[in-house]
Amino acid sequence: MNNDFFEALEMFEKEKGIEKGYLTEKIQIAIVAAVKKGYDVEDNVIVEVDGEKGKIYVAIKKLVVEEVEMPETEMLVDEARNYSSKANVGDFVEIPLEPKEFGRIAAQAAKQIIRQGIREAERSQMYKELQKKENEIVSAVVLKIDQRTGNLTLDMGKYQSLLPKAEQVENETFKDGEHIKVYVVGVNAGEKGPKLMISRTNAGLVKRLFEMEVPEIFEGIVEIKAISREAGTRTKMAVYSKDENVDPSGACIGPKGIRVAKIVDELKGEKIDIIKYNEDPAEFIKEALAPAKVLSVEILDLEEKTCRATVPDNQLSLAIGNKGKNAKLAARLTGWKIDIKPESGIVEKPAN
Repeated sequence: MNNDFFEALEMFEKEKGIEKGYLTEKIQIAIVAAVKKGYDVEDNVIVEVDGEKGKIYVAIKKLVVEEVEMPETEMLVDEARNYSSKANVGDFVEIPLEPKEFGRIAAQAAKQIIRQGIREAERSQMYKELQKKENEIVSAVVLKIDQRTGNLTLDMGKYQSLLPKAEQVENETFKDGEHIKVYVVGVNAGEKGPKLMISRTNAGLVKRLFEMEVPEIFEGIVEIKAISREAGTRTKMAVYSKDENVDPSGACIGPKGIRVAKIVDELKGEKIDIIKYNEDPAEFIKEALAPAKVLSVEILDLEEKTCRATVPDNQLSLAIGNKGKNAKLAARLTGWKIDIKPESGIVEKPAN
């Protein structure tokens, strides 16, 4: 192994971002395996890889004996003294090997293990890079639209990702070359390498948009306590201010509604209800049923988190929402099962 070999490792480290130490460790393991296979030995192999000095030392260690019974691990005194002039029975002697002595089969095995190690290192490095994007919003370009499945292939810079149809907002349409934003739900290691799991429907997308758009959230003054989303239709977000002088809802809406308007545009018109969080569950549930006006909230079972909300008769359909979506979003936001009834006394089914 010459200096060119170590220079190649350094170049690989710079180009791929994989630490030289990781590669040398894999190479050391590969050489041990190659020697074991080529020389039919087991645990008496010594391999030292010194990247700083640019040297690789490979040897087989044998015990000096009076009579050889296991030639793979033992040798006579006369032979041992060719390697160590003071060798005596009972001593261990190291027999240095040159790389060319490994043999064609052993060398091929080493190459295969090294290649495998490099692939593992590349995947590990990529996985670490992708993990940094978890719970973040990433800009991407539409590369391809599968007309059969509706899945999108996105260009995300160094890599490509698939946005499944199930993670797209219903009725959203895209075209080749279009720039879109996606939310990174997580990273899947995968047999063929790590891949980002991305979404346009996840509530985290809305949460991160507000965190990016509202300075008070970024600074920690305003906190997003809970969020529930029916992608493409409506999002409910509960916010709380640690500073009594800062209105959390007003901060998220922004001057003349400019902050929330930007997010609504990004979500292509999705409605957003910004609700003040309240530690009193009854008050919180009242707020959560917006835009409907709620007359009262009766807590039915604190442990089971069930309650009954009473609304004016003319507000019933608004409280329930189209296909029950408003009530369901309120239930998800608060964590309570909400039984909505009109003031006249006709009880609707609870939203879960």
